[in-house]
Amino acid sequence: MAGTRAEPIAIVGMSVLFPGAPDLATYWQNLVSGVDAITEVPPGRWDTDEHYAPGAEPRADRVYCRRGGFVDELAEVDVTEFGIMPAAVPATEPDQLIALKVAAQAIADAGGADRLPADRHRVGVVLGRGGYLTPGLVRLDQRVRTASQLVRTLGELLPDLGADQLEAVRQAFTDRLGPEAPESSIGLVPNLAASRLAGRLDLRGPAYTVDAACASSLIAVDHAVRELASGRCDLMLAGGVHHCHDITFWSVFSQLGALSPSERIRPFHKGADGVLIGEGTGVVVLKRLADAERDGDRIYAAITGTGVASDGRTTSLMAPDSGGQVRAVRQAWEAAGLDPAAPGSIGLLEAHGTATPAGDGTELTTLAEVFGPPPEGTSADRPAAVIGSVKSMIGHTMPAAGVAGLIKAALAVHHGVLPPTLHCDDPHPALARTRFTPIDTARPWHTDARQPVRRAAVNAFGFGGINAHVVLEQVAARPAVEVYEPERVLRLTAPTPEAMAALLDRDDATLLAAGLDERAATPGADPVRLAVVGPTAKRLALARKAVAKGKGWRGRNDVWFVPRPLLGPGGGKLAFVFPGLEAEFTPNSTDVARHFGLPDVADATVGDVGRQGTGVFELGRLLDAALRRLGVVPDALAGHSLGEWTAMAAAGIHAPEEVDAFLAGFDPDELSVPGLAFAAIGAPAEQVLRELSGRDDVVLSHDNSPNQSMICGPEPAVGELVDLFRSRAVISQILPFRSGFHTPMLEPYLDPIRKGSEAYSLHPARLPLWSATTVSPYPAEPAAIRALFIRHLLEPVRFRPLVDTMYAAGFRAFVQLGAGQLGSLIADTLHGREHLVVPAHSPHRAGLPQLHRVASALWADGAAPELAPLLGVPGTAAPVRRRRPIKLDLGGATVSLDEETRRRVGAALTRHRTPGPEASPNTAELGEQGALGAELSALLRDATALASDVVTASRLRRRPGPPNITASAGRGDA
Repeated sequence: MAGTRAEPIAIVGMSVLFPGAPDLATYWQNLVSGVDAITEVPPGRWDTDEHYAPGAEPRADRVYCRRGGFVDELAEVDVTEFGIMPAAVPATEPDQLIALKVAAQAIADAGGADRLPADRHRVGVVLGRGGYLTPGLVRLDQRVRTASQLVRTLGELLPDLGADQLEAVRQAFTDRLGPEAPESSIGLVPNLAASRLAGRLDLRGPAYTVDAACASSLIAVDHAVRELASGRCDLMLAGGVHHCHDITFWSVFSQLGALSPSERIRPFHKGADGVLIGEGTGVVVLKRLADAERDGDRIYAAITGTGVASDGRTTSLMAPDSGGQVRAVRQAWEAAGLDPAAPGSIGLLEAHGTATPAGDGTELTTLAEVFGPPPEGTSADRPAAVIGSVKSMIGHTMPAAGVAGLIKAALAVHHGVLPPTLHCDDPHPALARTRFTPIDTARPWHTDARQPVRRAAVNAFGFGGINAHVVLEQVAARPAVEVYEPERVLRLTAPTPEAMAALLDRDDATLLAAGLDERAATPGADPVRLAVVGPTAKRLALARKAVAKGKGWRGRNDVWFVPRPLLGPGGGKLAFVFPGLEAEFTPNSTDVARHFGLPDVADATVGDVGRQGTGVFELGRLLDAALRRLGVVPDALAGHSLGEWTAMAAAGIHAPEEVDAFLAGFDPDELSVPGLAFAAIGAPAEQVLRELSGRDDVVLSHDNSPNQSMICGPEPAVGELVDLFRSRAVISQILPFRSGFHTPMLEPYLDPIRKGSEAYSLHPARLPLWSATTVSPYPAEPAAIRALFIRHLLEPVRFRPLVDTMYAAGFRAFVQLGAGQLGSLIADTLHGREHLVVPAHSPHRAGLPQLHRVASALWADGAAPELAPLLGVPGTAAPVRRRRPIKLDLGGATVSLDEETRRRVGAALTRHRTPGPEASPNTAELGEQGALGAELSALLRDATALASDVVTASRLRRRPGPPNITASAGRGDA
């Protein structure tokens, strides 16, 4: 089957709004963590008391399922950002505004509007969208058709009501639907989901919607790929939007028997019994791969083939047919120039997977025919390929289902992780005839000789037999484009540990939706705080255990739980501590420098005092500046060894440009004392000094902590002492330094440093600075500062006493600004006393993720750092004037009159009216109209009750009905 390949199309930006996922980062976190975002229908969507009737006799207004995927709490848009007046929102379809927001976020994810082609005529958008009864149309239908039907039916039942009285009922009903804005009704035109997006974002290429049922968004991607391949456009947005949960939509699926009676969606499970309806929007930004590589774009994956085919003539319009599916899949693989049945051709298949027996069975038949049986040597532990369906987590998002799967697959290819699928512990028997295996936990996606490329494919098979398939794969290795993808942080507050435990007693999706707003400077004012970086299911389980114990948990496995914060108003103080030279020094700081536009660290060599010292200084200065950008300002500064120089510069005693000039002209060879060695001894200073008593060749250079000291002297003598301590089971080792710092042996070599320091201009310190020589704050007089600078080089570092003294002065939190293990020395010294130590640099991860952990730790302990600058968005203090996001109304449920309106309309109905015999229907007539009365009661509880008040109870015996005004549309006139 392999042949000529179509031109690959790069996915360079993505964004989503799906159940439990307000953005792309949360979506991916939910996917790999296996978050089930299915919930019961929220209030306002449709009335479960009225329509939910499992086991009842089938009827159009009854459904037997009430669980699905919803985004109600996440549907917020700052419309003023797009030049839309808030007054226009109520009469605008919410999905248009959501699509606009998600598309703008996708462009931002691709690098921002500045990276769009200059010729906007070559930028287009295609969205998949169904022609369903959406919230805006429901409200318009209620205003136009339902209100008229109500008034007509009331007039027929109660002919003595005057026109003004009936108009009062109409007005009361329509008032409850919100203000009427005729000028904004253009917002209800369906195709404007794409046109509004193009207009607000100034995209002047093709802009339209397609409706191919559940295949809509993949067919939109196919259209976009063709626009790019033809050369007519240089960048395309494509995706799908679906925010219809009207009861009429549910009624269709209920009458078809497609909804799950067990109210669980279990794709490819042996007992799968139906679908659960979801909603959401997803948008991808596409470019020709060659253009994306030329422009230095971050590329999630490359689309190498698309296929679209219909079932044609089959036994039933609604029954899926494998023939059409097979044609679409093979068409895509032919376009990719690949044989789908070849070994190692595919690693992940994101299936349509609706969990209906007919749908799953037909799809598995298709997969067996196209991809073949499992190759030899595969097993559940080593599958040939993984199969999944995101519907198991968010429900079936209908026209947006394809793009939900495409974005999942692209993220999996990009991150090299195979996500799990849920609720498939007992697979469909037909799965065994395919090469695909479901997994229940995320796994690394390794490439090897068997699968040299991470390649995935996505199915979307629509009602009526329209089928789409997309093939995508990783891009060959090339110079990486640095794009920061921040981890999410869950932040929760509560008044007590017990209240925090109650907050955590929710499913993961609800929990994450409640506490994942990093842009909020203060998620809550309560004292008990919890922060979880990268909140996976495992970390959330650990958080629940930590909270249940009620004791502080600071940082292990990226969880911080603090029942009594150390910082904040009336609390302890915060210190920045700067490390000196370390045995290992490999800065992870390039991403921090690039993100904040700060100077990066120059190359440094361990053991070369000058060059490593320069690197230590530059790293400390960089981290200090980055933390200030996050609004983290310490109460004091301190340093260990040469780190005290960095602290002096951070305090403002030395101007940065003078320090740079000094370091640039510094000769490292002038700081090497011949024949000296340093050694670290795993014992307290008192024990080491006893061994040094009576000797003048070896001295104590550092009192670091209760379990570490350092000595310096001639290398043979230091070696003997190291052997001595080792013989006593004391951990000891020679260090790669020869400087003689912090010993009298450096005195003959001090002239270059003394001269350099005297050339400095000293400035008043902006922050208190503590000395590890005097174990007290620095003096203010310039002469005293210069003298202490020299003493610092000739006397021992007394870091343990310094930490003890600072703790006694109220310091409770210490942030290490640099590489090494300085934080462990502080923790050793303060063992048994409540404190926080967190490093701003880690050898195990890049700089920005580590800063995220610092900010989370400080926040959990009562501080108020801003996380927004880490996300690349303006902080809360930035002078950006915007309105609060508007919460979109996605509902179309029944409305009820409030008490005041009921009283007012009731008075209007009874005014100037004395009913006579001719005004009251007789009992027989009412008996014949009983069914209509019940239907009317379902249509309008309050208004019919008011109308009945004008007729004596003895002469009007209506059959009671359900108690709400139905939001259904499409009823004809009576």
